[in-house]
Amino acid sequence: QVQLVESGGGLVQPGGSLRLSCAASGSVFSIYAMGWYRQAPGEQRELVATTTSGGSTSYGDSVKGRFTASRDNAKNTVYLQMNSLKPGDTAVYYCNARISPSNDRGHYYNYWGQGTQVTVSS
Repeated sequence: QVQLVESGGGLVQPGGSLRLSCAASGSVFSIYAMGWYRQAPGEQRELVATTTSGGSTSYGDSVKGRFTASRDNAKNTVYLQMNSLKPGDTAVYYCNARISPSNDRGHYYNYWGQGTQVTVSS
């Protein structure tokens, strides 16, 4: 079974920084993409950033220039460095990954973490 475990959320003042981490564990054979989505109360879930195994990274328009996603492929981990945080960044942040499990090699499935709360407030 594949699991995504997030860490690093919390409360931060406007203009501050946070770093989120997400590690994939369990029966992981291969990972194509890893990234982050977020969902604020009453809003739809939206893309924050996603990285592929080939090294390309895409960002949501609202975070470009402020957030940076990176991966450690050896650790099956994706990070999200969030700088210049704004109250509008307040949301639950979900890790997402496209993973081929060991018992079904070659087929990729979408996995989600449990979410971590990020609150930006003075």
